Amino acid sequence: MGTPQTHSTAPGPLPVPVTPAGRAALDAIVGRPSAALVALDFDGTLAPIVENPQDARAHPDAVPALAALAPKVAGVAVVTGRPAEVAVRHGGFAGVAGLGRLTVLGHYGAERWDARTGALSAPEPHPGVAAVRDGLPRVLAAAGDRPGVWIEEKGGRAVAVHTRRADDPQAAFDALRGPLTDLATRHGLIVEPGRMVLELRPPGMDKGVALLDHVRETGARSVLYAGDDLGDLPAFAAVEKLRADGVPGLLVCSGSTEVGELAERADLVVDGPAGVVRLLRQLAARLG
Repeated sequence: MGTPQTHSTAPGPLPVPVTPAGRAALDAIVGRPSAALVALDFDGTLAPIVENPQDARAHPDAVPALAALAPKVAGVAVVTGRPAEVAVRHGGFAGVAGLGRLTVLGHYGAERWDARTGALSAPEPHPGVAAVRDGLPRVLAAAGDRPGVWIEEKGGRAVAVHTRRADDPQAAFDALRGPLTDLATRHGLIVEPGRMVLELRPPGMDKGVALLDHVRETGARSVLYAGDDLGDLPAFAAVEKLRADGVPGLLVCSGSTEVGELAERADLVVDGPAGVVRLLRQLAARLG
């Protein structure tokens, strides 16, 4: 197994969350790390947002930071809308010393990859995904066939329509949201909006469901969740539910001006993936 190279600069002290609930959660994580779950989104949180999602890669210091932290906590989970295998490959998570407690929950928890065993589990694709994929060109043409809008295949389990390359990304996003929702509904799917992307996928799984299931599985008694996008709001809601049930939770926003609601609900806002990596390193150093 490979051994990640750690960053030579001292990570500095842990930041102080702005909310009492966040401060209590950080105290709980530090006080009993063996009962803490650290969960993170991938794109925009561990990996910088790029124009072509296939070019996304984890921040160069992300794997060393995770490898330093993972042995000190109950578990680390990457919760993503990407196929699990893609997240593992783009993250560089396979075969890394120290990451035995890492789990990647892909397709919003429908797929799972365990670092300890290297095993990948996934259900059969929803038939509506293929039907939606076939109908997308007609819907996009009817909506004006806007230049720069493009379709991303997500391993046969979801389809995403990106507007970031369009001349007016927000106008394209707004114009397509209704027609894509109609198309998804006809085939038993839902639309998950994100940062200049509309993802058509099966219902019943989201990052909140995936996170709650994993908390129950690990028996974690405190949780940190970091995300950057609209798709992370269900995970934020899950952490808030856990708080109401007496499980301390720390909400971290990987800073973005595109999703203000996430920053408003967060206990701690950091400066994108570099800030997330810094926080992971600070936490690992604090835990000794």
